[in-house]
Amino acid sequence: MIDETIEEIREMQTHSSSVVAVKATNALTDLLDREYTTVEEFERDLERNTGALRRANPSHASLHNAMREVTRSVVGRADTVDSAKKITRSTIERVVEDVEGGKHRAAENAAAAFDGGETLFTHDYSSTVLEGIELAAADGKAFTAYVTEARPRYLGRKTVRSLVDIDGVEPHLLVDGACGEFLGEADRVVVGMDCIVEDTLYNRVGTFPLVVTANYLDVPVTVVGSGAKIITDGFVFENEHRPGYEVLLEPTEGVEIENPAYDATPVDLVDEIVTDDGVREI
Repeated sequence: MIDETIEEIREMQTHSSSVVAVKATNALTDLLDREYTTVEEFERDLERNTGALRRANPSHASLHNAMREVTRSVVGRADTVDSAKKITRSTIERVVEDVEGGKHRAAENAAAAFDGGETLFTHDYSSTVLEGIELAAADGKAFTAYVTEARPRYLGRKTVRSLVDIDGVEPHLLVDGACGEFLGEADRVVVGMDCIVEDTLYNRVGTFPLVVTANYLDVPVTVVGSGAKIITDGFVFENEHRPGYEVLLEPTEGVEIENPAYDATPVDLVDEIVTDDGVREI
């Protein structure tokens, strides 16, 4: 299960960074079924596997934090293999609950911050943003939602398919390059976050030009995500560069394909950040 999860994370079959953290943490339950002769042997295996899972996608801060928390909570805390396994199981349950609970509370705070009748403009696929819209709609608020495709993986299409099923939401899908044509009609841009490190928001590529355009057009920008994704120390963001065939199916001689997964947006271009801890205006 651990090896399969590592491969899944590398291939980005799981897109949400919070879902990645939950999958990786749950995968560690495999260790509870293995036989160990000493606590030290168990701890070495735990550290090796949390490290491998963390390295599977070094751009995900929530994955980094989850693996670090499991290791910190288990290593050096038990005298027997059985007690180490018990601590590991309870830690896995706690970390998963913290990640999922943080997402849900952030979505609740976003739903409260949204005004009914707004035209929202979003990019990529954020399960927390979607939950916030769904909760707001369930409370009787109606929205028009413009969604960019988020090329080249077209995750925005996944977003509009989810929005179609929410009563009170009118979804529109557009190509990334058309954001300037429709952004002026929006009341706010709302995007998720892969992470915020110091004064920089890292999110799916295309976020930076969208936010810059929104600033030029005086459209406020709201970022939504778990507070666990806001990092102050101990984490260095590493961008992922995706395969060139996602952009150009047939290789062309002499052309080097650039396909970064994320881009960097200065936080001072954002108007507010909504997390499980509340709303922080910038």
